Amino acid sequence: MPGASATSEMIPVRVHGGPTTVIEYGGLRFVTDPTFDPPGEYPMPLPGDHKLVKTDPAPVTAADLGSIDAVLLSHDTHDDNLDNAGRALLPEVPVVFTTVSGAGRLGGNAQGLAFWETAALKRPDGGTVTVTGVPARHGPVGCEPVTGDVVGFVLTSDDLPSVYVSGDNAALEHVEEIAERFAPVDTAVLFLGGARMAFAFDNALLTLDSAQGAQAVRLLGARRVVPAHFDSWAHFKEGRHEIETAFTDAGLADRLDFAR
Repeated sequence: MPGASATSEMIPVRVHGGPTTVIEYGGLRFVTDPTFDPPGEYPMPLPGDHKLVKTDPAPVTAADLGSIDAVLLSHDTHDDNLDNAGRALLPEVPVVFTTVSGAGRLGGNAQGLAFWETAALKRPDGGTVTVTGVPARHGPVGCEPVTGDVVGFVLTSDDLPSVYVSGDNAALEHVEEIAERFAPVDTAVLFLGGARMAFAFDNALLTLDSAQGAQAVRLLGARRVVPAHFDSWAHFKEGRHEIETAFTDAGLADRLDFAR
């Protein structure tokens, strides 16, 4: 793993296509934004004939992941973050952390986390993992009535390095706020890809692009960055090559870990 140290390897992270990663932390297994459907089209609930288009199959099924202790769901309203197979997984896990509005829609085992709100999970060894909901915004200022609420997450525990999961965030100012409270972060799982849709907000960014991802890593003081959610969907404008180029230009290439 490029740039990974012994401390980074204490926190195994594996990317399974799109926004779906497995993070092993404190003896617990977390899944982010579960998506396992085959390629296809998903109608968008907007005026006009707009669709999300999945271009690549998921490399795993939900069953392949094994036992899961919690889902970190940045939002429940977009199929590229929670598809049909991912939605079927949710009742099978003990708890789903997501937005407050999303928990209201999902019900059951879903627990909403407002920005800076925390929840505690017991570790198998008797310790505690704290899950903190952190700010995210899925587009330019004022986008929420269209794109909906989004939340990111920070995992902390007394004897472990911290992990940040950005969710679909396009706001570096939110990364600054998170850095003020949590920097340095050991591992940052950043949803990149520079998502844009020509019809939405004058083609403004809906997620961080590669150059902004490098800026986020500097703000967070992260020793390791795991890029996610930059492939498998047509609305991403930047992929692995652009990420590697931006991080190389920023002198941060040694921090990249694609965790495939």
